[in-house]
Amino acid sequence: MSVRVGTYGSVRDVQSVRDVQGVGVGDPFERLFTAEYATVVAIASRVLADAHEAEDVAQDVFVQFHRAYARDLRAGHTVPHARPWLHAAAVHTALNVVRGRRRRAQREKAEFGAHERLYDAGAPDPAHVIEREERQGEVRRALARLPQKSAAVLALRYSGLSYAETAAALGVNVGQIGTLLRRAEATLRKEMTL
Repeated sequence: MSVRVGTYGSVRDVQSVRDVQGVGVGDPFERLFTAEYATVVAIASRVLADAHEAEDVAQDVFVQFHRAYARDLRAGHTVPHARPWLHAAAVHTALNVVRGRRRRAQREKAEFGAHERLYDAGAPDPAHVIEREERQGEVRRALARLPQKSAAVLALRYSGLSYAETAAALGVNVGQIGTLLRRAEATLRKEMTL
């Protein structure tokens, strides 16, 4: 399992924090941040469908990682599970944002009777835009109702991570991912029909 990092025109595999040597920054945390930031944002973005929120989630994830492992990194120790930890944290933090959205929307509706805007003046066909947004909202709400592991496997896999990367992020055997993914998809379909 590795991530590809470009360094001045070349691409190489990164297995752990120490493998990011020479990316252009000195601090091990900065090297990890440089190597993994785009992947963490992509995972969060896949769950949230909002680039700005995804970047906020990525920043939160890296702050959490720094708080947990800064002492190890400063001491020169490797953190071999850094990538899986970051990927799993991105999924869980993004799912918490989705759950927070749902709770916030329920509060606002109860308190103010607020209705979501259904028409965007800049959209070419408002009916299609509304239909797509409603469907995406349904999927996100159903995803938020799934068990944590099922939601995580769906979010990680559909964020573009390989079976191996998804397995590492979830801390399971790579051979289990296909089964977990099929079960999670079936559960999501069931949730969507409720």
